[in-house]
Amino acid sequence: MPGAGKSTVGVLLAKRCGMAFSDTDILIQTGEGRYLQELISIYGVSGFREIEEKYLLSIPADCGVVATGGSAVYSEKAMSHLKSLGAVVYLQIALASLKTRLGNLVERGVVMTPDQTLDMLYEERCPFYEKYADITVSTDTMTPDQVAARVVERYAHRRCIAFSCLNVV
Repeated sequence: MPGAGKSTVGVLLAKRCGMAFSDTDILIQTGEGRYLQELISIYGVSGFREIEEKYLLSIPADCGVVATGGSAVYSEKAMSHLKSLGAVVYLQIALASLKTRLGNLVERGVVMTPDQTLDMLYEERCPFYEKYADITVSTDTMTPDQVAARVVERYAHRRCIAFSCLNVV
């Protein structure tokens, strides 16, 4: 979800592991020459998702740590590609915590239909996050650094930290 800490934790993970870091929201904005909210406004939700999928599918095998947009989970092809590169980490956050962290959803470039509330978006996305997650870490009571440490700890038990790509959804 937006506000779960994907970008913040992703940078910390990359530092801990001596890996590169990429944020797909930034890759999209840079590649398209527009802010996310502009792209959503121009192309609509489905058009934005097509753009996002194109960028997600272009992530290379030596990607390091990748923080995706929260809407990445809507593309089965993109998620299959990400899972082929490395573990997918779901940064789980309670709806109440999320509401205290988020500001204006439109300004953030959150991919949601005009009639959707944050509650509806949360309810819709959580099953996707759970479906694709290799590792789930709750972020509610931990600092970003603690979350990064927990991811490394959980990942080490699964794959001995021998990975080329760690995706944070």
